[in-house]
Amino acid sequence: MKTARVAYAGALHDAHPHAQGLELADGRVLREHDVVWLPPFDVGTVIALGLNYADHAKELAKELTVTSQDEPLVFLKGPGTLIGHRGFTRRPAGAVFMHYECELAVVIGATARHVRRADAMNHVAGYTVCNDYAVRDYLENWYRPNLRVKNRDGATVLGPWFVDAADVPDPHALLLRTLVNGQVTQQGSTADFVNDIPALIEYLSSFMTLQAGDVILTGTPDGVVNVNAGDEVVCEIDGIGRLVNTLVGDTAFGR
Repeated sequence: MKTARVAYAGALHDAHPHAQGLELADGRVLREHDVVWLPPFDVGTVIALGLNYADHAKELAKELTVTSQDEPLVFLKGPGTLIGHRGFTRRPAGAVFMHYECELAVVIGATARHVRRADAMNHVAGYTVCNDYAVRDYLENWYRPNLRVKNRDGATVLGPWFVDAADVPDPHALLLRTLVNGQVTQQGSTADFVNDIPALIEYLSSFMTLQAGDVILTGTPDGVVNVNAGDEVVCEIDGIGRLVNTLVGDTAFGR
């Protein structure tokens, strides 16, 4: 089952896909542009992975030091970073290189503490699509992401749908791609994770308790390119969804 959360006519609604756009829980059918899309579940802690695809690590090789023996590169994101499908993300005027990151987002459904790899997938509620923007100009300390890179207001897009784990037979065999203004610029597969989902849950739950609603952003493959104000960026993951976002300049935010 696919579900979404939207705002319409002054109220919050649950919604489902419909041939004409989406259907609210009360039966009303609307077009995508008629509603304000929100992250499709109540988001808890956002746990993001860097360099979880070997090809992306190679793509950034001149900017980092990393080996296959390193622990996962993990960082947290605050609630102000999050926006929904068809939202607008600010591109700072002074940024030289700002890029998207198409990622599979794993949503935790049950408390996980000291979970063994063999049991890890029992703690997954479902999945959604994430576009986690970064401004590479602001990187510090050999790609150890700092706040200005990875905790920017409105720079982490989630949605449009939350997809039940039972409806995704193999989350490690999903094709993903990014299109900028209709042109494919990034392609990859979750089969190429450096650390797969059970490994990530085992690792994270060994030192922190994961709660229902927490979300793990699993990293992005190579193919990131600079994007500019006015660009429409679409992140697609087969079977999960098509997430649309538009970049805008400082003036749209009164800067």
